[in-house]
Amino acid sequence: MTATLVDANIFLDLITNDRDWADWSAGRLAAAMSAGTLLINDVIYAEISIRFDEIARLDTMMADFNAKHAPIPRQALFDAGKAFRRYRASGGLRQSVLPDFFIGAHAAVAKLPLLTRDAKRYRTYFPTVELISP
Repeated sequence: MTATLVDANIFLDLITNDRDWADWSAGRLAAAMSAGTLLINDVIYAEISIRFDEIARLDTMMADFNAKHAPIPRQALFDAGKAFRRYRASGGLRQSVLPDFFIGAHAAVAKLPLLTRDAKRYRTYFPTVELISP
């Protein structure tokens, strides 16, 4: 059994029934569930929460998927800051650390595969992460 860190966009595709991505995301999420444990962290939880009015509804959905919370290791938090510094040095415009840096660093440090459909930034800043992506 393997654990998979699941990016918020996968859950959001299902919540919004995204016409372009819902089927792909549902299929990959089902495969990850069959292979082992689904994991989310605080950043992923916060990103998903945007679509919910009540915490209980979000928690129920996470329980339905049997998604477990995995805290972001301190090393990953440190590495997220370093990746953001590289982003800024290469011309990135954002002024604060982007959620993808926390998620990518978490996957890298914990050696977790990451299920996402937005792979570009992860490939650039976290090349050691195994991505499950289109």
